[in-house]
Amino acid sequence: MPETRINNKFLAELFITILLGFALKYYPGPGSKLFNNSLAGIAYVIFWCLLFKLIFPHAVSFKIVISVTLITCLLEFAQLWHPPFLNYLRSLWLGKILLGTTFNISDFPYYILGGFTGWLLIKSP
Repeated sequence: MPETRINNKFLAELFITILLGFALKYYPGPGSKLFNNSLAGIAYVIFWCLLFKLIFPHAVSFKIVISVTLITCLLEFAQLWHPPFLNYLRSLWLGKILLGTTFNISDFPYYILGGFTGWLLIKSP
């Protein structure tokens, strides 16, 4: 029974994070560049931390957070690489959301903040 409660908690947090992430990504008002490009990165990392903890409930939370944050940073660096297959994937909405399109070194602190926040959410049931 406790496992169901944990899953429901993570499902609710996951749903809220998805809504927040899209709200940040598509916010059109003042400061939209910051919201759309940087702050949305926080929600992106939190989403993956929650999803992996939901899929692998017995995994060590810290390892999930470190892995997600490192992979997100690698994906940021991958935005410097433009082979045709990646350009094609990035031209699609889902590819744009998952892979990003433009390298920005200033995104890294937001990924770290997202990892820390994700860790706070998944470290205990």
